[in-house]
Amino acid sequence: MRAVLIGMVTASALILAGNAQADGAGLAQSSGCLNCHQVEMKTVGPGMKEIAAKYAGDDGASDMLAGKIIGGSNGVWGPIPMPPNAGVSGDNAKALADWILSLN
Repeated sequence: MRAVLIGMVTASALILAGNAQADGAGLAQSSGCLNCHQVEMKTVGPGMKEIAAKYAGDDGASDMLAGKIIGGSNGVWGPIPMPPNAGVSGDNAKALADWILSLN
């Protein structure tokens, strides 16, 4: 019985993780992030996996990235600035940042 319960908990965690990935990708699409960023490769802006790798292990990265999502950024990844995304709520910016960092 215990092994079955552990298996159910593990399966539930995997389903939730998969849903979080799908939710993050959907939020990135609906927020316009994918107009300039792709997950795997650089387009106008860096690939999201490249962002995740750069900030891996940085405890403040999620909040910092959420601030850049809303306020924009300049000079971190080259000469092309990222414009502000004032239409993205603080909660959604944080969810996007967490999703990006999970791609590492």
